[in-house]
Amino acid sequence: MAVTMKQMSLIVSLFGFLSFILGVIAENKKPASGTPINGKGVVICKYPSDPTVALGYLSAAFLLACTVAGYKSLFISYKGRSVPNSVLFKSTSFSVFFNIALITSGLALSLLLWPTITEQLHLTRNVHRNLETSCPTAKTGLLGGGAFVSLDSCLFWLVALMLADNAREDHFDEADNRNGDGNSSSRDVNLKIDA
Repeated sequence: MAVTMKQMSLIVSLFGFLSFILGVIAENKKPASGTPINGKGVVICKYPSDPTVALGYLSAAFLLACTVAGYKSLFISYKGRSVPNSVLFKSTSFSVFFNIALITSGLALSLLLWPTITEQLHLTRNVHRNLETSCPTAKTGLLGGGAFVSLDSCLFWLVALMLADNAREDHFDEADNRNGDGNSSSRDVNLKIDA
């Protein structure tokens, strides 16, 4: 069964929206800091149980899925008809939005993964020799910012998909006109020769 452009846009939207929601929830669930527990020459940081790391990785995974689906949706054939990539990139608008979608996807991925990995490191490396440690967590605001950039990325993929659809229609209209004009002119020549 072939997928339609509408189905691909729904898939891109769903993955992008899930990435956004999970990133926002991860930001809201992240604790401000841990509780320091003094030991013999060390401080052990006890952090409350929270789903920040899991939600951060899930948000990044859905962003990757959105990016892959967005990229694939631009270049697959619909209704058994495909166009060369050069036709799509002739459109300046398409090229601009395609590059913006790629850049925002990379930025969103780094904004989601950086605090998630940092938070995981804080949770696993919780024994400190510095007795003045305050049991830090990942920088506040990065996960939420990554979630919003992830949503922006999804929207840019959808705009690029709409522009690709316009470029496809223009290409097929030109091809149909060339074929239609070519047939009528050859028919006219044949009629003149027969007469």
